[in-house]
Parts: sequence; structure tokens; C-alpha cells
Amino acid sequence: MNIALVSGLIILILLVIMLIAGVPIAVALGISSVVAILPIMDLEVAVVTGAQRIFSGISMFSLLAIPFFILAGNIMNKGGIAVRLINLAKLITGRAPGALAQTNVIANMLFGAISGSGTAAASAMGSIIGPIEKEEGYDPNFSAAANIATAPTGLLIPPSNVMITFSLVSGGTSVAALFMAGYLPGILWGLACMIVIYFFAKKHGYRSKTSFTFKEAIHTILQAIPALLLIIIVIGGIIGGVFTATEGSVVAVVYSLLLSLFGYKSIKLKEIPKILRESAEMTGIIIFLIGVSSIMSWVMAFTNIPSLVSSALLSISSNRYVILFLINIILLVLAPLWI
Repeated sequence: MNIALVSGLIILILLVIMLIAGVPIAVALGISSVVAILPIMDLEVAVVTGAQRIFSGISMFSLLAIPFFILAGNIMNKGGIAVRLINLAKLITGRAPGALAQTNVIANMLFGAISGSGTAAASAMGSIIGPIEKEEGYDPNFSAAANIATAPTGLLIPPSNVMITFSLVSGGTSVAALFMAGYLPGILWGLACMIVIYFFAKKHGYRSKTSFTFKEAIHTILQAIPALLLIIIVIGGIIGGVFTATEGSVVAVVYSLLLSLFGYKSIKLKEIPKILRESAEMTGIIIFLIGVSSIMSWVMAFTNIPSLVSSALLSISSNRYVILFLINIILLVLAPLWI
């Protein structure tokens, strides 16, 4: 009996069934992984080992960057930094076709680059720009699509929680190198979306009714500069080796908190507990998912599933580009199950 094949099929079948049934991803990963190891391990041993793997998977100092970047994103959202970035984006897009949707794209790129979270960017931009787009006659479906399609640029443009997580699970890939590699695809993604939005908006007659005087433009730029400095400080510090990604996340929290409290004066001390609670809830979801994923990593390594998958792919082609293409096709097919 090929244990790798049996375990792999168990994981795949159970995952698909549970995800279709609406079971949370973390729970589905944990259950399918434990069940997959049962053919060669007692249930009690599998459960205890799985629990140990969860704790070992989240007991890494580098993971502290994730809650701090999430906290920084929430502070920026509540503290008015997001509004300043949106105003700057509106100034950049001017009165081009679909200017508000274009603003959404640029704001997502800027906010994602500062907060390190695509989710935080989508939430902030959708809640602020969405009502304005509705007032100016934008189709709500179009507005939502523009926001959802461009929010993931925050996962590519540094700092990025996903890149930090990848650095950990891949065995120590340089975070600075990952950050450097994320800029070009993130910017290209945003530009591609802006091109699509331009032609769609031009066809449907979506044009901005907002214009800026020279004085307003200068004021908007000056208001946004302190927020943009955060990108330079955090990313420059990490890439330049001044501090690590974890330390950079703390810098982002301190800077955004001080800017919101004393610079923009748009947040009050009594609001901080609520921000901390919301950040803790989001962090708990992500960290638990990372911990449970370590169970699957252990099961796959223990049953030698990676070797089986690599052999199957190499039997199709030895060309690395073909292999990458096949992997992307598989991810494209399976991705809807995870949403």
C-alpha cells in the first residue's frame, strides 16, 4: 500500500467535502490532516502530536510581526491615515474615467503597503470609498469588484504578512529579499486593474465630479506625507538592515499611533481598547490557521506526500515553467473552495 497516495487522497477528499460544507478552513485542515495519518498511527498519538505541532508552529518570534502589522493597519484605519491616503489617490486620478474606482486601486496599494494586510485595506477602502461611489452613480457590483480585485496588492507590496509567513514555513527565506521581490508584481497588478477599470468606466460613463484647486492639492499632499513616510521608515529600515521585520512592525504601530493621536488628532485614547480587541480577533484567526497548517506540513512530510507529488509532476514535464503553470492551474481550480 502506498501510504503517501492514501494519505494524500484522504486529505484532498476530506478538505473538499468540508470546505464545500462551509467548515472553517483551520478546522478542515486539522481534521483532514489527523485523519490522513490514522492508517499508520494511533488516534491518541495523532491527536497529541497534532496539538504539539500547533504550538511549535506558532512558537516563533518572527510571527510577532503579524499581530503588530494588523494592529498598525487598524490604527491607520481608525486614525484617519486611510482617509489621507484616499484623498491623495483622488488627487492622482483626477477626473479620469472611473476616477473613484481608480482611487480605490491606488489607495489599496498605498494602504496595503503600509499596513501589510490586504484584508485591512479592503475593509478600510470599501467603507470609505464605497458610499461615495454610490452617491456618484457607480454600480455597487463594479465598486465591490474593483475593491476586492485590488486589495490583494497589499499582500504583495511590502510589508506583507503573507511574505513573513512564507519566510517562516519555507525554512528561512530572506524577508528583505521577499519584500524586494513583491514590489514589481504588486504594482503591475494594480496597473492592470486600473487599465480594466478605465475602459469599463469609459464605456459606462463613470466620471468623477470632484476637482482640486491648487491650494487644496498642496494641502492634500502635505496631509499625506506623514503617512507615506511610514513606508520609507519601515521598508527602508527592513531592507537596509536597520531592524528586522518583527521590529519594523512595532515601529509601524508606534509611528501610526503617535501620528493618529498627536499628528492628525483623529483618534482618542478611549478608542484604543476596541482597536486592540479587533486586532486580537483577526490575529487569533490567522495564527490558529498557521498553527493548524503545521499539522498538515508534518503529515505530508511524515507520509512522503511531497515526493509523490513531485514525481507525478515531473512525469508530465521536467520544464520548470510547465511545472509552475500546472501548479497555478491547480491553485486556480481549488482557490474558490477556500473563500
